[in-house]
Amino acid sequence: MKTIGRRDFLRQGSVAGGFAAGALACGGPSSQREPLPGELSATALVTPPDVTGSELDEVTVAELQAAMTDGRLTARSVTAHYVSRIEQTNGQGPALRAVLEVNPDVLALAEERDRERAAHRTRGPLHGVPVLLKDNIDTADEMTTTAGSLALEGSVPRRDSEVARRLRAAGAILLGKANLSEWANFRSTRSSSGWSARGGQCRNPYVLDRNPCGSSSGSGVAVSANMTALAIGTETDGSIVCPSSANGIVGIKPTVGLVSRAGIIPISHSQDTAGPMTRTVRDAAVLLTVLSGVDAKDPATTAARGVGAIGDQVSVDADYRVFLDPDGLRGARVGVVRSFFGFHEAVDQVMADALEAMRDAGATVVDPVVGPSSAGLEPDGFEVLLYEFKTGLNDYLATLPTSVGVRSLAELIAFNEEHRDREMPHFGQELFLAAEEKGPLTELAYREASERVRRTARDRIDTSMQAEQLDALLAPTGGPAWVTDLVNGDHFGGGSSRPAAIAGYPNVTVPAGYVSGLPVGLSFFGRAWSEPTLIRLAYAFEQATRVRRPPSFLPTI
Repeated sequence: MKTIGRRDFLRQGSVAGGFAAGALACGGPSSQREPLPGELSATALVTPPDVTGSELDEVTVAELQAAMTDGRLTARSVTAHYVSRIEQTNGQGPALRAVLEVNPDVLALAEERDRERAAHRTRGPLHGVPVLLKDNIDTADEMTTTAGSLALEGSVPRRDSEVARRLRAAGAILLGKANLSEWANFRSTRSSSGWSARGGQCRNPYVLDRNPCGSSSGSGVAVSANMTALAIGTETDGSIVCPSSANGIVGIKPTVGLVSRAGIIPISHSQDTAGPMTRTVRDAAVLLTVLSGVDAKDPATTAARGVGAIGDQVSVDADYRVFLDPDGLRGARVGVVRSFFGFHEAVDQVMADALEAMRDAGATVVDPVVGPSSAGLEPDGFEVLLYEFKTGLNDYLATLPTSVGVRSLAELIAFNEEHRDREMPHFGQELFLAAEEKGPLTELAYREASERVRRTARDRIDTSMQAEQLDALLAPTGGPAWVTDLVNGDHFGGGSSRPAAIAGYPNVTVPAGYVSGLPVGLSFFGRAWSEPTLIRLAYAFEQATRVRRPPSFLPTI
């Protein structure tokens, strides 16, 4: 990393200190007509953006800590840099629309971390490091938590989510809230990933007319475009791993129960989880170490309390950095799930090159293995989500301050209809309507569907791995990003997230290659609580291939 003078950063900080977070969503004042949410101007599509690189591009947590320890940087200068970077790229320049709001207290928080460091009271490897949170993760501060919806504008939860609490305790600086697919992409069957009424359409930083994938789109774009050091996403099915793959970064979807969901706007209590989104596997391991742990407010985490030493699986108190072995593929057995291949010949070639790299690194590649496929996981899986979404969202909305105007899914549906011109200019709320028709979780239809689909997904993964004595299964995370389409919605080419998502099992994606300049990720997934193994394999693959390169902000291909 290049040496960076304090004076340069203090100069940047003076610009950032006066930055108005409210300009983020619209890109500031303009003499031209204000576009509809997500609308791209003709100029934006033909004029290459002026994005100046910086000395902090691609910087790692370890490099930041070293620079802050020896005085080359301060938490304030680092934070001011990222605020300035957001100002330059979010609403202007490439207009990424990845960030909804910057924490107005962010520089004061950074100065407090600097005072602690000066007094030799650092809290750990995240001390003074800015982290961006997806806007469905509660923070009890000056920021709102809205899931991208106008219905929750101004909503400030009464208390921090457990994720936010752990980050604060570790000394991290909560930089702001990331744009997302509104309501975590559980509103319409024709949604465009990365679109929210508050933030408009988030854009892929590699090729700006391409989609960032959802629903943790803003988190993925911000990390990839060096708008933040680290970000937190959430996943029900693909919403961490897909935007990580599409934006050329690392994403970890943990075992359900490893990271508390308390204070996170829910879709499904049986599938939801938060997880790290970073530029390197090492940084993801650092972040997961801070996030994981038992929380009495989330019963799913109590299942992790008794996880003991099973092979190289460890308890929730693990420091995941100890599994970062550059030689970690040697002697490993990985199984290729061919049912997730074949949707794009160029993706298959990227995977072929990745498999060859793993063989060269000493892994035994079992190709193919039987299962686990996504076949037969629907319609039960979808029915479960509808039931759990209604119950979970109603419970969450009931906890909000009385000043918030919507207190139930039914009221939210009515709000969207009343504000159709702003909330539904491109797609509707079919999933909301379907969920509202469902009854309580005590209904037999729900209980039977939940049991069937969960047992099937878990059996398929467990059986496949046991039959071949595998350390992990692997498949392409997804295909290259599609052109954003606000009329027809998303155009997923293929993906492999569903079995692990429904099973509640872990999934780690790491950059594997490019198709026409667009990133493609490789997923390692496996049994419950196997994060140590998956991190070891993903890190060794990353070190052997060094695939990631920062985005170029091309207007189009």
